[in-house]
Formats: sequence, structure tokens, C-alpha cells
Amino acid sequence: MGNIYEILKTHWGYDSFRSMQEDIINSVLSGNDTLALMPTGGGKSVCFQVPALAMEGMCLVISPLIALMNDQVDNLQKKDISAATITSGMNRYEIEIVLNKCIHNKVKILYVSPERLKNKMFVEHLKQMKVSIIAVDEAHCISQWGYDFRPPYLEIANIRKYHPYAPIIALTATATTNVIGDIKEKLLFRKGNKVFRKSFYRDNLSYMVLAEEDKYGRMLRIIKKIGGCGIIYVRNRRRTLEIAEYLESQGMLATHYHAGLSAKDRERHQKRWQDDKVNIMVATNAFGMGIDKSNVRYVIHWDIPESVEAYFQEAGRAGRDGKQSYAVLMYNNKDINMLKDNFENSYPPLSYIQNVYKAVCNYYRIPIGAGNELAFDFNVTQICETYKFNILPFMSAIKFLEREGLISIPDTDEMISKICILTTKQDLYNFQVSHKDYDNFLKTLLRMYGGLFSDFVPINETFIAKTLHYKTSEIETMLSDLEKLKILSYKKKSDKPQIIFTSERIDTSYLYFGNSNYKYLKDNAIYRMNAMLEYITSNQQCRSKILLGYFDEKDNVVLCNKCDVCISQKKKKKEERGVKQRLLSLLATSPMTIRQIVEAMPDIPEDEIVSTIRTMIDFGKIEMNYDMQIFIPNKN
Repeated sequence: MGNIYEILKTHWGYDSFRSMQEDIINSVLSGNDTLALMPTGGGKSVCFQVPALAMEGMCLVISPLIALMNDQVDNLQKKDISAATITSGMNRYEIEIVLNKCIHNKVKILYVSPERLKNKMFVEHLKQMKVSIIAVDEAHCISQWGYDFRPPYLEIANIRKYHPYAPIIALTATATTNVIGDIKEKLLFRKGNKVFRKSFYRDNLSYMVLAEEDKYGRMLRIIKKIGGCGIIYVRNRRRTLEIAEYLESQGMLATHYHAGLSAKDRERHQKRWQDDKVNIMVATNAFGMGIDKSNVRYVIHWDIPESVEAYFQEAGRAGRDGKQSYAVLMYNNKDINMLKDNFENSYPPLSYIQNVYKAVCNYYRIPIGAGNELAFDFNVTQICETYKFNILPFMSAIKFLEREGLISIPDTDEMISKICILTTKQDLYNFQVSHKDYDNFLKTLLRMYGGLFSDFVPINETFIAKTLHYKTSEIETMLSDLEKLKILSYKKKSDKPQIIFTSERIDTSYLYFGNSNYKYLKDNAIYRMNAMLEYITSNQQCRSKILLGYFDEKDNVVLCNKCDVCISQKKKKKEERGVKQRLLSLLATSPMTIRQIVEAMPDIPEDEIVSTIRTMIDFGKIEMNYDMQIFIPNKN
């Protein structure tokens, strides 16, 4: 087993670990199932990357986003660490190369999505690998009430039987006590497991909640006052561009980011921001997970997030370098109503979900008992217009149907072309003999991809084109021509959203959704929304204390003295002290009525003066005589 300090120094350049990292690493090295809860930017990745290098074998990392996996693999390779990732954007040949390298111990850290664990080819190769650690990143996704819920996360523990001695380390930046219990249960944590929890308190981060009607004006003032690099989170894709263009018109350097942009544009915009070519990123919540940028001075939330978990994680992207930074949330009554409306749209009645399923099946003319694995362009607007659905509840119903395993809406980055040969091997050989212009092309396909006669196999037209020295468009044309000749079936990758029916159509009268599961999800969503509303509307309690209390850090929490509430209360106390001193100075010469005192201090609101007088009377600092005059009592 390697020396963890030497590994840290060699690959990361540090002489010592951050707080709690060493304890977590030692727990993993001792074979304990381990849960690490650390704030965003707290150095979670090191907790599985270092022990992976210290142990024989390979660390398997389950991670939710392709961009996050690619980013971490790139960073590890720059540190001279053999890391790799498998995504559905890779062709079979590329995947097999990575899997074989893993089997032959040429990869130390392999990143995959939870969906990959259900792939038969991957599982067969996984059985042959020497896995030392299983790491589950963003582990809050496991919980049914986690805000980034994905069903395959619930099935991760299925792979433990192939490597029963490999400990699991689960990592997250946000988890309540209930979510912690759910993570441990779903991952089948063994006895003797360890939970390490670093306080979520950020002493360099000031939380500000501002009731604001003029958001554009307030945003400009905040940016100009704080300066430096920042993120502005909005919920509307269109608004990301609007705000970015507005900031550019005000002489600022800004760009935008949302899931609707092409992968190339997302990468380009993100790189400009990370390389400090622009200072401001205006984005939806699709941006940020796994982004390693330490000098973010402020995070502004234009809209109210759906949960405290989401807010805390996004706000936590500010000040990773330990320097003073700000998390600002702007809201007004319209935003509160919109949050409540979005919640209602997110949980339409079960009967509505059944109607959406029936309508979608009818739109694509899928009869009962058919449709399994059929894919279509997903034209949301046209379907909603045809069947008179509102888009927001319609999409919520679609997500529920996806969660129940009836349909799938793949991410555009994960959609890939597929082919399957329709003829027998003998008939294909006869075709090649009689069509010499296709012979070399078909031989190349057979050499590059296995299983073409029995199943649809993912392909990469660009990769094939490079191999044959053709243009990608020429490969696409040849595949289309072969489909017309009924030699193969070619499912071309679409730039449009896709809907895939993952099971045969069910008669709506037999379509049953677990009401208890629906109610469970909805009740927890109500809890999260109300907690968020309580956070923004409270003006009496320290923002940090509210956030930490939500994550069950109720003990030993002190006032931050830098959030808007703490600053307001300090200002109020200071003003009260000033009013008290002026009041005592007025009464030092002679008693006065309340009316006389109010007239003597015209710059102070009357109710504030009256409140101060009452408080001082209660504490015996002043008294009132029978003539209703206020005077300073003689203590002698």
C-alpha cells in the first residue's frame, strides 16, 4: 500500500491534507464503507482519488454528469494519473478498449454514470476487473427526496456482489439526517461503517436575501461593488441570454449557459468563463456541478431555487479560495407565487399523468402491446397543441412517466447513432461480392463493431470517417443507402430531443402508479419548498443559522455577523444606542412629555422613539411621573 502523503505531494503538490480528508482516507483504506459530507469546494474528490492510488486495483467512480466526469478525468491525467471514463457518446470499439485496459490494470480510476451499471457488456467486464474502491459522487441523488433524483442510483448496490470486499465511499455536499439514512440503506452499507461530517458553515461567505422589484438595477450595483468573477443563476433559459446581453450593454464581460445549448457551445462558453475571458456566467442550474474555479466572488440568484439543498450547493460555489465572497438571493412577491405555481405544475394529478401517457402513445400511433424500444423526435410544442396540454404540467408528467420506466428522454449529449444488419452472414457476403463499392465499407463496420447481426450497436460516424478517410456526410449517405437496400437498419443520431418508449404500451385502465410513492415525493417536495420560503422570508434569524439548522447542525452554531439579517440587527442596535443617548441628553436638564421628545428629534420615526422609551422604562433607565413626563430617576 502506497504512502498517502507521498501520493498527495507527488500528484497534488501539497504537504498536508485539509481538515477531515485524512480521516476519511484512512477509513476507506481500512475497508470501511464511508460517507463523507463536505461543503462544495471542500476537497471531496481527493478522499477517493488518493486511496485509489494507494491501493492495488482500480477505483470505480459513479458520477451523474458527463461534463463532470470528463472534467475530473482531464484533471487527473494532467496529474499523471491513469484515469478514464465511459459515456454513451463513445462507440463500442472505444468502450471495449477502455474496459480491456481496466481488466489489465492499466486504469486506476474509471468514471461511469449509474445507467452504465445496467449495461450487460459493462457488467461482464466489471466482473473481471480488480476493483479496490467503489466511489459514489453526488450521493444525495440516491435519496428519493433528493433534488436530483435518478432511478438508476437506487440500483448501484447491485454491483457489490461482484466485488464484496471493495468498500464504498459516498460523497455529497448536501444531506439531511433522513437523506444520510437513505444513502446508507440504498448502498447496503455494512456494519462498522463511518460517517464523516464537516460543518457546512462558511466563515468567508456572506448570505444576503433582498426583497427587490428592480432586479436589473440591484444586480448592477452588486456586481460593481463586489467586482471580480461571478455566477448569476436564473430558472429561465431565455433569460440567461437576455441578462448576459444586458450586462454586455453595460460594459461588462458576460456569457450564458443552459442545457438547451449545443455541447460545443456549452463547452465554449464555460471555457471562456473559466479562463477569465469573461467575468460573469449567467446560467440555469445546469451549470456548476464539478466546476473547479476558486475565485468566484459572488453568486446571485435571480429566482428562488426549489430547495435549500439546491440553493446551498449553488451558493457554495462562491469563495472556494477562502476569501470573502457573497451569496445574494433577490426575490419579490411575484417570485414567491411563481415558486408555488411551479410546484403545483410539477405534481399534476395521477389522472392527468395517465392522460398524458395515452396522448403521447396516440400521437406516435403506438398500439397497445407494442412500442418497446421505439424512438421518435420529441416535439413537445406540437403534442401540447394537439391535445391542449399546458407545457409545464405536461413535462412534469413526462418526467414522472420516465421515472416509472415507461419512457426515456435521453440527454442530447448521450444520443448516438445505431445500426443493425438485417441480412444473414451469407446474404451479406453475396451482397459484398456483387456490390464492390460497399465491400470495404462493410468489412470495416464488421471489424470495428461486434454483434451487428443480433442487436442495434452504437456507432460513431465521425470515427468511421476518419478510419476510412471519408467525410462524415459520406458515411451517413452510405448507411442511408444500405438501409434503403434493406441490408441494415440505421438509426441516425438526431439533434432534436428524442423520446424512447422503454416498454410496450399499456392500456390506460391497467396503468397504475404507486400512489404512496407519488405522495411521498410530493410531501417531501412541499417540505423543501416551505423550508426555502422560510429561509427567504425570515428577517429575524441569522441566515447561516437557518441553513445549518436545515442540515441538522443546530448545536454550537454562532451568529455569522455578516448576513443581511445580522448586519441589519447590528445597525438597529447601533441606532437604538444613538436614540437612547440622545434621549438621556434631552432629559438631563428637565423632564419632558413624549410629544416634546418626538418634536425634539424630528429625524427619528415616532414609533421608534416610543419603542425606545418603553424599553428604557422596562429596564428602569427612565420613569414617567403623574404628569405623563419622562424623567431620569435619581439612583441615590
